Amino acid sequence: MTAMRRLLLSACLMLPAVAGMRPALAAPEITVLTSEDPALRLGRFAFPGGRTLELSVGIGSAAYHRPGDPGDIVYTLSDRGPNIACSEVEAVTGVARATLCAEDRNGRVYPVPGYSPTLYGVQLLPAEGRFRVFDSIAIKTRDGRPVSGLTNPLRGRTEQPLDGQGRRLAYDASAIDAEGLVRLPDGSAWIGEENAPSLVHVGADGRVLRRVVPVGGTAGELAAAGYEVVEGLPGILAMRQSNRGIESLAGTPDGATLYAVVQNPLANPDAAAYRAARNSRILRYDPAANRVTGEWVYPLDAPQSFRLDPSDAQNDPRISETAWLGPDRLLVLERTEKTTKLYEVRLNEATDIAGTRWDDVATRPTLEQSNDLPATGITAVSKRLVLDSADHPELPGKLEGIALLPDGTLMLINDDDFGITGERTRIVLVRGLALGL
Repeated sequence: MTAMRRLLLSACLMLPAVAGMRPALAAPEITVLTSEDPALRLGRFAFPGGRTLELSVGIGSAAYHRPGDPGDIVYTLSDRGPNIACSEVEAVTGVARATLCAEDRNGRVYPVPGYSPTLYGVQLLPAEGRFRVFDSIAIKTRDGRPVSGLTNPLRGRTEQPLDGQGRRLAYDASAIDAEGLVRLPDGSAWIGEENAPSLVHVGADGRVLRRVVPVGGTAGELAAAGYEVVEGLPGILAMRQSNRGIESLAGTPDGATLYAVVQNPLANPDAAAYRAARNSRILRYDPAANRVTGEWVYPLDAPQSFRLDPSDAQNDPRISETAWLGPDRLLVLERTEKTTKLYEVRLNEATDIAGTRWDDVATRPTLEQSNDLPATGITAVSKRLVLDSADHPELPGKLEGIALLPDGTLMLINDDDFGITGERTRIVLVRGLALGL
């Protein structure tokens, strides 16, 4: 960058933000890493009468750099394995929805139903333009059996799993849809989970130590799980829209405090409210006491503002990852399918709604129906844009993992959906972002 360009950029960054205009952002340095690691190959699956898919292992549902580890080592997480919503099955497989989803047209197809959500160790090799997988730890029940990624038996709040031939699969009480990740100094990890939704503590060997679910009936629905299930989250979280549970998790370096974010507003009181709502929820959780110690409102952006794929559907924007920046400060990844925005979020001046009427299912209008927050007396968290992928065409879509590296580099990783649409995992290293660390 020339001296003149640096001077102009500095001047732009000092200008006040003007209503209706995007703030000027510094131009970061971006490096994209790929991999041909055999560990990322999942094999082929041929749909009868349809396409043959070359499946990969999608390791990018979450990412975390554990403080004290070498700067080139990160941990990532896969979700439930290859899966296709029946609404998308013909476009992906070439088989008509009426054929492959004859058992349940609103179900979800799992071509590899035996896949187990897994924690991966990854080494970054930027000088070679690649990364490699050096470790994998499948999530397991207490007796060491790998869990599946199928749907849980949640009455009226889940999808029917189907295999690659369209046959019904049994619900699985032990199944986990792993999304967020915080790895602790002792090797254990906390995982944000989308099904229940829940927070899952797994040991260094991958065995589930406990799964924390909303107060109410969820623990009973998961009574057959092969590990301990305890209540500890607000009961209202059970009203999450299917496939829109806890998608992201952050934590202090010692793991004493966790921050979980619900991917979208709740279906509260119904799916119509979910589709129109902008208010999602950030929760602070104390693992030692097993209780939520804070809850704040995160307002999602208008869908028209996602410049690579603008729409009029308010449920297109979602929160897919978060990272801890410091006390009361988070980095939040808000995205659509093609556009990703990163926000520095501050909680200290926002209204803490934990345990208030907004956590009561009887409240009307609900938080999700109250898009005019000032009228409710609630102050939402503040958001400062630090990166918009629409300004950087080299970035992949569906970014879902964030890791903060010791030298200030931000690592991003995409969820390739196990290759069902031909996408592959890419890791992005971003240097020069003003994160205020």
